[in-house]
Amino acid sequence: LRMFIPSKFREELGEKLMVCRGLDGKPCLFVYSMEAWNVLDEKIQSMPMAKSIKLQRFIYAGAAEVECDGQGRILLPANLRAYANLESGATVVGMSRRAEIWNPDSWNEESKECTAESAFNLMEELGI
Repeated sequence: LRMFIPSKFREELGEKLMVCRGLDGKPCLFVYSMEAWNVLDEKIQSMPMAKSIKLQRFIYAGAAEVECDGQGRILLPANLRAYANLESGATVVGMSRRAEIWNPDSWNEESKECTAESAFNLMEELGI
């Protein structure tokens, strides 16, 4: 599956990206700039092995470096497409320092849980 990465994400993340399985138990992919990936890698490597081994296995097994072609598309490996169930399409969502790639139906379900009220309650916790 070649999928288009919108130009605003390419501008922020760069043309070379790291893609891995999402870390919140949801069937999505996390997309990092190479700089953000290196920061994440350094933090993981600084943890004691006994604490980080499961995280390392989850993140690094199947992670892939991808590069945008001249038309702004990336080629996702089959294992990542299967993990996020992307055979019927994909939705790219900006998440501050990364992007996420979702199956459109899964994203619609997930976004139903992101209500204005829940966001307001979290903002209140942050004191904003």
